[in-house]
Amino acid sequence: MFNEFWGLGFAVANFILLLIMYKCFGKTGLFAWVALSTILANIQVTKTIEIIGLTATLGNSLYASTFLATDILNEKYGRKDAQKAVWLGFSSLLIMVIVMQFGMKFIPAESDFANDSLHTIFGLIPQVAVASMLAYLASQHLDVYIFTAIRKVFPKDSQFWIRNNGSTLISQLFDTLIFTSIAFYGVYPFDVWLQIFISTYVLKFIVSVLDTPFGYIAKALKPLDEEAATPADEKQVS
Repeated sequence: MFNEFWGLGFAVANFILLLIMYKCFGKTGLFAWVALSTILANIQVTKTIEIIGLTATLGNSLYASTFLATDILNEKYGRKDAQKAVWLGFSSLLIMVIVMQFGMKFIPAESDFANDSLHTIFGLIPQVAVASMLAYLASQHLDVYIFTAIRKVFPKDSQFWIRNNGSTLISQLFDTLIFTSIAFYGVYPFDVWLQIFISTYVLKFIVSVLDTPFGYIAKALKPLDEEAATPADEKQVS
């Protein structure tokens, strides 16, 4: 049960760190979180683990946190900022792939100890990254549009959980199908691929439910840069 408890703690830690980034840096912090998490999740995804009795890839909770970040941006700042974050994450991943492919072509020194490890990880990245980029663009844009559509039907602050979970659960189903099909179908036997697909979506489902309270906290938070921009007399009145 270690992986299950550790994974739960890791997911909660991700959301806490996201809130800290938002509190300290405002929507710029959310943009940075999307970029950073997209890169790290695509490195972590090269590792498979056993969790809830199934074979799964690492990085699911970190990647799922990007959907919470774009939902917060959509909720508090509008669809354009959410879409900007999507393209920022995509661009960051693309740059990482290009830079690391160049880096691996260098001939290592005799004293080098990291080259083989870098090739083990980043040698898989191009196929994984192509899958991730296609899935990311499709699912994140879908998430933004579904969130906006749901908000027209459920606009109240108390109904944020419907907007957040409804958009994320639908978009991540498409994300999981696109990603696992391109990245892993044919790499693993079909039964292992099916386990990865099911477990990946189940984990994302769980993470989506877990992130809802953190979404409400983010709605209530006022970032430091926005507090600094508030006139002193306005603070006294409020």
